[in-house]
Amino acid sequence: MKAPRAKVRSRKHGAAIPLDDTDKRVMNLLQSSFPLAEEPYAALAAEAEIELDELLVRTRRLLDERIIREITPIFDTRALGYQSMLVAAKVDPANPQRAAKIINSHPGVSHNYLRTHEFNLWFTIATPPDSELGLEGTLALLQNLTGAESIRQLPTLRLFKINMNLEMEKGTEALAATDSGTVPRELSAQPYDELDVAVIRALQGPMEVGTRPYDAAAAAVGISTGRLLEHLEGMVERKLLRRVAAILYHRRAGFSANGMGVWRVGDARIAEVGTRMAAVRGISHCYQRPTYRDWPYSVFTMAHGRSKQECDAILDSIADEHELHGRDRATLYSSTEFKKIRLHYFTPDYAEWERAHG
Repeated sequence: MKAPRAKVRSRKHGAAIPLDDTDKRVMNLLQSSFPLAEEPYAALAAEAEIELDELLVRTRRLLDERIIREITPIFDTRALGYQSMLVAAKVDPANPQRAAKIINSHPGVSHNYLRTHEFNLWFTIATPPDSELGLEGTLALLQNLTGAESIRQLPTLRLFKINMNLEMEKGTEALAATDSGTVPRELSAQPYDELDVAVIRALQGPMEVGTRPYDAAAAAVGISTGRLLEHLEGMVERKLLRRVAAILYHRRAGFSANGMGVWRVGDARIAEVGTRMAAVRGISHCYQRPTYRDWPYSVFTMAHGRSKQECDAILDSIADEHELHGRDRATLYSSTEFKKIRLHYFTPDYAEWERAHG
């Protein structure tokens, strides 16, 4: 497969930034290997084969230049008892910004994109366990507030992969290749206690870049850093915490395109095909979702590339492998990013929104 040349889009605060080989290696490590250790940057510096001071300087620069969005723990929304789903809305194509602004006001909306389809506004939303409206009530209210012609609920029926980890060092062939198999995570709520909630509140959000980044959260909770790290290891085992990782600004990191590849896969093949699609390196998310009369696609994959051509190459390789062409596939590209944040948990924002709008 011939690797396409990267296409850089000219957008305010969105153009790709030149990165050297060490930057790319550091970004790969920060995305995939940030350790639960008292001095995590020392371990990362040794793995990157650079001095600790250089790693800290590079990391701060990547944050300051808005290439890395933040370095943060990634908690599991459903394991914490939050209801969540992907939603496709059909809103006024002449003024989608109005509907997007209303939807974005909800604190549980983490992603909101304008996509190339008659269902033109795609967003993910979560509501907490103590929500008075619940997810169904919140969506009904949002449809009323936005005047959306239709809202299509697309909950996760089966999770094959979720791993937003952009490959910085290798090219298209690596992105279209398969890596080691992924193990689907539990989607149901898991038990947690007051200490878990205190740890989440203290640690969530951007972490400071320094030699001991976990110390502040440990002090806020009132435990030692070693005890905090032991507790975080336990939260990983209990599936409350996925990992700690750098989250990138895709476009400024050079990934100017993302394509939602959707596939019409028969029920008998979904488990096998979904598992194999999830193993493709350039696929960050892979789910089974419900179908409708006007929406026959049962498997969703998110591809990220340095150009539309690179996304197409990743998705075309999947289509070829599974013989899914023509009406059996579609690709929806995002044209506008209205919102992209990390969710914060156990905050008063949700109840305040419901009081203001419910």
